Amino acid sequence: MKAIKLAFLLCFAALLVACSSNEQSAPQTESDAEPVVEEKGTLKIGATSGPYSDMVSKAIKPILEEQGYEVEVVEFSDYVQPNNALGNGSIDANLFQHKIFMESFAAENGLELSEVIIVPTAPMGIYSSKFESMDAIEEGATVALPNDPTNLARALLILEDAGLITISEEVDPLTVSEKDVANNPLNLQFQPIEAAQLPRAVESVDVAAVPGNFALASKMDLLDALKLENMFDDYRNRVVVNTSDLEEQFVADIKAAVESEEFEAVIDNEFQGFGKPSWME
Repeated sequence: MKAIKLAFLLCFAALLVACSSNEQSAPQTESDAEPVVEEKGTLKIGATSGPYSDMVSKAIKPILEEQGYEVEVVEFSDYVQPNNALGNGSIDANLFQHKIFMESFAAENGLELSEVIIVPTAPMGIYSSKFESMDAIEEGATVALPNDPTNLARALLILEDAGLITISEEVDPLTVSEKDVANNPLNLQFQPIEAAQLPRAVESVDVAAVPGNFALASKMDLLDALKLENMFDDYRNRVVVNTSDLEEQFVADIKAAVESEEFEAVIDNEFQGFGKPSWME
C-alpha cells in the first residue's frame, strides 16, 4: 500500500512539473507580442535653420520614425540650396518656401517641384517700440516695409486690414505695391528696406512690418506684434518634393504625419503665433 501511495505522489509531482514547463514555453499570442515596425529606409528632409528645421525635427520626424523611417534633417542657411538639393536628389523633401517662391524658382531653374501640404507658418507682423496698438499710430508716422515685391504686398495688406490705408480694388492682392495705395489718411511715410534689416528697424522707426522668419531669427516674440497678418495660403510654407515623386509612399506618409493630431499638438505647444492653413482651421 505504501508503495502504491509513493508511486501516486511521484506521478502527481511529475505532472505538476510538466504543466509548469508547458506554461513557460507556451508561445506568445499576437496581443502579447511586441509590435513589429517595418523599416522603410532613410528620408532626408531639408529646411532652413530656425523654426522650420525645428518643425521638421519636433513635429514631423518623430511621427515618421514611429512608422519605420530613419529621418535625417538637413539644415540650410539660404533659400537657394534647399531646392537645388531637392532637384539633384540630395534630399527627398524640403520645408521652407511658399507657393509663389516655389513656382518662380522652379521656372527659373528648370526644376519640376510640387507641394505636398501647407504647414503652419510664422506670419508677418506690425511691430513698434513707440505705439502700443494700431489705433495709437499717429499721423505722419514712418513705417518700415520690406523692399522685395512679395513681402511688400503682404505688409501693405496688413495695413489695409487694420484700416490705416486703402488699396485700389483693381490690383492683384498678391502683387500690390506702394503705387497701388489709393487712400492714406494718416499720411504714413513708407520706408522700404531689406527684409532682414527690419527687426533692427523696430527701434529706429515708428512702425515696422517684420516677416515672421526674420522676427523669430532675431528672438522676437510673434505675440508682441501690434497686429499679425491674416495670411493667404499662397504665402504659407509647404512641404515640397520633386513632381516625379508625388505618388511615392513616403510622400503620402509625410502628408499623413502633418495631418495628424500629434503634429497639431506640437504646433500648439511650441509654435505659438504661427498661422494655421485653411485645411487645419
